[in-house]
Amino acid sequence: MPRREGPTLADATRGRILYGGDYNPEQWPEEVWHEDVRLMKQAGVNSVTLGVFSWAKLEPRPGERDFGWLDRLMDLMHENGVSVVLATPTASPPPWMGHLHPDTLPRDEDGRTEWWGGRQHFSHSSATYRRYAAAITEDLAARYGGHPALRLWHINNEYCTYDWGDEAAARFRTWLRHRYGTLDALNTAWGTAFWSQGYGDWAEVLPPRHAHYRKNPTQVLDFKRFTSDMLLECYTAERDIVRRHSPRLPVTTNFMPLWAGQDAWRWAEEEDVVSVDLYPDPRDPLGAQSGALVQDMTRSQARGPWMLMEQAAGPVNWRGVNHPKPRGLNRLWSLQAVARGADAVCYFQWRQSRQGAEKFHSGMVGHAGEQGRTYREVERLGADLARIAPHVTGTRPHADVAVLHDWHSWWAGDQEGRPSLAVDYPQVLAAWHRALWQAHLATDFAHPAHDLSRYRLVVVPQLYLLTDTAVDNLLAYVRGGGTLVCGFLTGVADQDDRVRPGGMDARLRELFGIRTLHEWWPLEPGETAGYGGGLRGTLWSEELEPDGTADETVPYEGGELDGLPAVLRKGRAWYVSTLPEPEALRALLTRVAEGAEVRPVLDGLPEGVEAVRRGELLFLLNHGREPVTVDVPGSHRDLLTDTTATDRITLGRYGVAVLAS
Repeated sequence: MPRREGPTLADATRGRILYGGDYNPEQWPEEVWHEDVRLMKQAGVNSVTLGVFSWAKLEPRPGERDFGWLDRLMDLMHENGVSVVLATPTASPPPWMGHLHPDTLPRDEDGRTEWWGGRQHFSHSSATYRRYAAAITEDLAARYGGHPALRLWHINNEYCTYDWGDEAAARFRTWLRHRYGTLDALNTAWGTAFWSQGYGDWAEVLPPRHAHYRKNPTQVLDFKRFTSDMLLECYTAERDIVRRHSPRLPVTTNFMPLWAGQDAWRWAEEEDVVSVDLYPDPRDPLGAQSGALVQDMTRSQARGPWMLMEQAAGPVNWRGVNHPKPRGLNRLWSLQAVARGADAVCYFQWRQSRQGAEKFHSGMVGHAGEQGRTYREVERLGADLARIAPHVTGTRPHADVAVLHDWHSWWAGDQEGRPSLAVDYPQVLAAWHRALWQAHLATDFAHPAHDLSRYRLVVVPQLYLLTDTAVDNLLAYVRGGGTLVCGFLTGVADQDDRVRPGGMDARLRELFGIRTLHEWWPLEPGETAGYGGGLRGTLWSEELEPDGTADETVPYEGGELDGLPAVLRKGRAWYVSTLPEPEALRALLTRVAEGAEVRPVLDGLPEGVEAVRRGELLFLLNHGREPVTVDVPGSHRDLLTDTTATDRITLGRYGVAVLAS
């Protein structure tokens, strides 16, 4: 894909790593603002996000504007050298809007209204909501588009609203008309001959509301596509307004990590800056890998540096039990994001709230204030980022491996009537990425229709739905000399969720050396399938009959599938019909990578240590609680400590080194 033209994150960073977070000063008396500025400067904060959720403050009654407080804040930030990411406030309409205009409120699939009193209570399809959103955005952009503090526009916040209401239904029909043209084409795509669902009038077509039994899966798939597109229309409408007033400033909106409601590949093409919110559980032993997956995916969407828009300095408030981050973990995970391409490290939020639904969600300045451990660690991180920024901003990690991911495939595969509800796509994706991460293989993500020619190895954990274009792309990649490894339940359906003849695309069966896929054999939770002399597969297995052309097969051992292939290799194409246990999957991918001449970032790393190269720098991150010594042949300068390491370096608990050779 060609790179985007226009402003980029570099136009906001200007050689720095943006450091700060959501700042909600409207929650505090103005005398606190000056104390905030002092603490920001002390901690090295150089950027704050203003205006998220401030619509009721900016427009207390329909058509009225109160910008005085924001004028003072913008000026205060500029006077103190803190740049501003200015948000449009449209994620949370004021109570008066829902009261005066009930059509702006979304309805769930049972027809129940989602009322004001929380946030994200807007119908993406409501013409009234869109009109008010455009008006407040227009006035914000006209007033502040040229303000010297402004560096970046942030549209809305975490777009995540579904709507099954009447206005959404009307827009859904319009969307379907554009997609299919005729009812005959829609009936064909949706397979409405099943269960007497044939539509004879567009007025009969509805969103997939509450049904007596299972819903039409292609109708559900199209509704997910429609929802992503409607939210994208809301974003681009506001984006175009702010661009008109400040064409040289980049625009973003923040993704939630691996969220099902947005086709983020498509969304990323509409953003100048790709940003994400990231909240791994500090008690999760795989939290670092979860973070690495999201970071790799976000960098790949951005095709370069990206923005960590939100993270927590301490505990969140929405898990069943909300644990704080142990000493050093916030710094470690923040520098992990920088290692994997972030040029902005930000938080929700600057000062911890004393009231409201998130008063137990941490801030950079917690309830303990300036003397609290959280703020002291924030200070240290600010100094770290200032040291490394001149050496790292604008660069990106290099990867020879691509993991393929597609929202449409996820949406289609996540249907009610699938062979096994235990197959959870994000967990399968995470398992394959984890194996690569633990093998220290640098990894990008890619869409199955992207140009894959630059990668030595392409990994497909699971792509249930593949378009003809995507299948042709995979075949061309292998013909061009690339190595491909695919997981189970891949290439089953076409773009309309129509099962392909044979249960897998015939071109893929030929590629892998499979004559017939007789049956899918999902495994019960906790059940395993033996294969390959003592290895175990989990979650899934398949009854495959090879066509005799495979160069290598690894058979199942025992059970109904005894002797049939669990793994096949034909040339440079591998097919894995189960989910190997973690060590087995790691060993398999390590072997495949070696055959593709893909090397780890650094050999001989101790357990729990991650190595990432970004540009000319080597980041070493110790995800363990005990000190470790890492062999690093040669002489290196650690930018964080300004010391020299020769041949080896010791990392303390959650320790990090950033080495320049």
